[in-house]
Amino acid sequence: MVNAVEAVVVSGMRARANPFWTIAACTVALLPVCVSAEEGFDTEHIFGFMIGTDVGSVGEREFQSETTGRFGKGGGTYRALAQEVEIEVVPLPNLRIEVGGTASLHDITGAPDIDDRRQFNFQGASLDLRYRLLDRAHAPFGLTVAAELHGDRIDETSGAKGRTYGTDFTLAFDRELVPNFAIAALNLIYQPEWARFEMAGLSEKSSTIGAAVAGMVRVRPNVLLGGEMRYFRQYDGIGLGEFSGHALFVGPTAYFQLSERTRLTLSWSMQAWGRPAGSSANLDLVNFERHQARVVFGVNF
Repeated sequence: MVNAVEAVVVSGMRARANPFWTIAACTVALLPVCVSAEEGFDTEHIFGFMIGTDVGSVGEREFQSETTGRFGKGGGTYRALAQEVEIEVVPLPNLRIEVGGTASLHDITGAPDIDDRRQFNFQGASLDLRYRLLDRAHAPFGLTVAAELHGDRIDETSGAKGRTYGTDFTLAFDRELVPNFAIAALNLIYQPEWARFEMAGLSEKSSTIGAAVAGMVRVRPNVLLGGEMRYFRQYDGIGLGEFSGHALFVGPTAYFQLSERTRLTLSWSMQAWGRPAGSSANLDLVNFERHQARVVFGVNF
């Protein structure tokens, strides 16, 4: 049964970006025009790899499925797929709490410095806390601070067994540029992480800092289109020690309000530029991937 599941998911991972965006185009064409948009934006879920400053209304509850694919290293075949399911609640004004669990699939053959493996495993769990400090409806811009804590038994990059603990700190800003038509967002990111691998008995500490910007425009009452640009620098040690490499990702994002209670976000990013430390390469495929894609489906209940 597990082999059958792996075969189906791996075959899906081998599909290229063109079918991905063909589905998006078809979704736009088939969406019911009767779905009405509220005045302004709700930025909680409209971005792909970034976050907005909205956190939902008190008492709101949501189920979310987030599928993230990462493809391409310096050579060979590299495909990693993470499937996360999450429950979100808003117990207090401006505070959002999310708990989630993740399963991962790795299909790796001949990738530099990574053992070959084809496996499907439960990866780990996470807790995401967000608090909105400024509401852009009453301030020049929105401001939210977020911290996502995660503990994993499978390394998300190599698929190796071990223990990984980390926190993703994000300072999010957004501002409506044209009322009910265009919005922009900025994320400042710090990600310290500690990992210990079971087979080698080795431990690693690393940290990543980054900045990301995004813009979205409303092309239909229930459809937003835009793009994201993200820049990351990775270091050894959790305190930004020795520089390891950096990368710039760019790509489109699409958001669909499918109904009053359901939504869908599609996002794809390509590494446009990068360089590992001590190399003259034009891309950093040591610390980062060539392509990243994300599909997020959510429902209020």
